[in-house]
Amino acid sequence: MPRGGPRGNKKTHKGQRRHFTDESEMKHAQEKEERQKEWRRKQGIESEEEEEEDGKEAVKETKGAAAPGDLPPSSSEEDSDDESDRHKGVEHLIEVENPNRMKGRAIKKVTELEGGKTELTRREREEIEKQQAKANYQKMHMAGKTDEARADLARLAIIRKQREEATKKKEEQKAKEEAAKKKS
Repeated sequence: MPRGGPRGNKKTHKGQRRHFTDESEMKHAQEKEERQKEWRRKQGIESEEEEEEDGKEAVKETKGAAAPGDLPPSSSEEDSDDESDRHKGVEHLIEVENPNRMKGRAIKKVTELEGGKTELTRREREEIEKQQAKANYQKMHMAGKTDEARADLARLAIIRKQREEATKKKEEQKAKEEAAKKKS
């Protein structure tokens, strides 16, 4: 075991390339998410994130509305709400985008979207042609139009003749034997 090295199932990422996400891709992904949220709102579909946000808003509204019999909020409770809204330093002024943020789905090119029929790769096209040629050959073979089919049929015809001759010889042999038995 190396001193100070990883122990157990931990994996080090030393020696790997750094990965930075393009700013335009991140903006595009955020805009797409906003469009999806807007579409969900129009359709009446709520995601888990929106439900959580609605729950937080409902809690704030209940805090704001005083029920009869409730005591007025103390100054410390009001200050805690204000503190969460206040920012420290200049961090809120600087927009930071995480370069390692995960990308959304792959962006399709305009040509891919418009073209309804995609072209097959060379291997796919050759595979389809091969299957079609094989099916055509089988059809021709069954019809007896190929050289192999003709040769097979000729061979079968010869075998049939040989078998017919063999059965005739057996019948003649049996007839001779029966005739010999009747004479004896």
